[in-house]
Amino acid sequence: MCGILGIVGNTDVAAQLYDGLTVLQHRGQDAAGIATADGHRVRMHKGNGLASEVFDETAMQLLEGRYGVAHCRYPTAGSAGCDEAQPFYVNSPYGIALSHNGNLINTEALRREVFEQDRRNINTDSDSEVLLNVFAHELDTQRALTPEAAFKAIEGVHRRCKGGYTAVAAVLGLGLVAFRDPNGIRPLVLGKRTTPDANDEYCVASESVALDLLGFERMRDVIPGEGIVITADGQLHTRQCIEQQAFAPCIFEYVYFARPDSMMDDISVHKARMRMGQKLGEKILRLRPDHDIDTVIPIPDTSRDAALEIANVLGVKYREGFIKNRYVGRTFIMPGQGERVKSVRRKLNPIPLEFRNRVVLLVDDSIVRGTTSKQIVQMAREAGARKVYLASAAPPVRHPNIYGIDMPSAEELVAHGRTDEQVQDFLGCDWLIYQDLTDLVEAVSGPKNRIENFDSSCFNGEYVTGIDADYFDRISQLRSDEAKKKKLKVAS
Repeated sequence: MCGILGIVGNTDVAAQLYDGLTVLQHRGQDAAGIATADGHRVRMHKGNGLASEVFDETAMQLLEGRYGVAHCRYPTAGSAGCDEAQPFYVNSPYGIALSHNGNLINTEALRREVFEQDRRNINTDSDSEVLLNVFAHELDTQRALTPEAAFKAIEGVHRRCKGGYTAVAAVLGLGLVAFRDPNGIRPLVLGKRTTPDANDEYCVASESVALDLLGFERMRDVIPGEGIVITADGQLHTRQCIEQQAFAPCIFEYVYFARPDSMMDDISVHKARMRMGQKLGEKILRLRPDHDIDTVIPIPDTSRDAALEIANVLGVKYREGFIKNRYVGRTFIMPGQGERVKSVRRKLNPIPLEFRNRVVLLVDDSIVRGTTSKQIVQMAREAGARKVYLASAAPPVRHPNIYGIDMPSAEELVAHGRTDEQVQDFLGCDWLIYQDLTDLVEAVSGPKNRIENFDSSCFNGEYVTGIDADYFDRISQLRSDEAKKKKLKVAS
């Protein structure tokens, strides 16, 4: 999972791209980068770390250009190397810098095609570089640099690439090109801003919160399979580049990844999480109408909306019981298990007064590996809780996510191969309750039932794109925590 951003403006856009990255930083903390174009050359700066660590005044002054792209990286494959920081760049044809969010599931076949058929070389292990070279080759075959040629190139990408992906590219001499996978698994939103002199400027981003910060009006979400071309002079062109397939946006975006102040596919993330809490509170009342819960405590930050609604439904106190260290990254997206384990106690500290002699219901957005949950349950006991219950606003995660979220190996998932009771014993809580998948889907879709189907593959094992029989064996070898340790050791 990464954050991507692209802007076409009437003045230099580097500072705006940087500001946009700061509100997309939750989507990736491993690396950040910006590429800008002025019509004659592409300028780029990127590196490991947060945007605030990668960019300084000198770097920003070099990034001239009225259109450009930006990226913050979440290492799905676990690499911490600077060579996989984005945007990626190729100089043939024309000069293209591309930022990508998601994951291609036919990367190895594409890598061979790109080398043997397209006669292009891939220098990293990143599927993003493969995607860039596929797009570059398809654009090269058009022998033109027009919106029409870009749309034909996007058609070629959709024809060849399989998985969940969004991308935004700065194409020298043309402008900005953006596209979203045919199933709409990964999010992408389009915004517009009119300057005082009546010129139009455009922005595409992973989340609408970036548009809010930069003063762009949210026009709409990019349609699955759609191509967007915004020329350097601010002309917007759109086209459906492949027939839209089963629309299935990733439900885990609403559970965990997205900021609550974002709108995704016309659904408020904040309201979706509130409805998750309402559904889960109702389930608790069905199962234990005479519950003995004294206090509902969220595990910050993404569970707050759900926890507050659970407390309202149960009619018990809602309390903030953990103080979060804002200078520690999101534990779920740490690149290795050892780093995740070390980070939990650095990240959270309990307030003993909220736990002492109480039956507390801890609420988390989801339970993936169980690393964080197990330690937090123990922290609650050490703070004096009489009983510790744990509620997950999402169902059990029992299957890998293959579309850009770091759940590659089923064996690393705490609920894989375990019953709910066995997970409860492993985590050390007195009661564990999960959200039902049907309730989660209803909560996210909302009362207007805007979306009927979501990619819920990490919960139900159903993959909208289909997968090869040996796919899981291959990604487990490449992307398990053990594989990441070996890769990091080689890199160092």
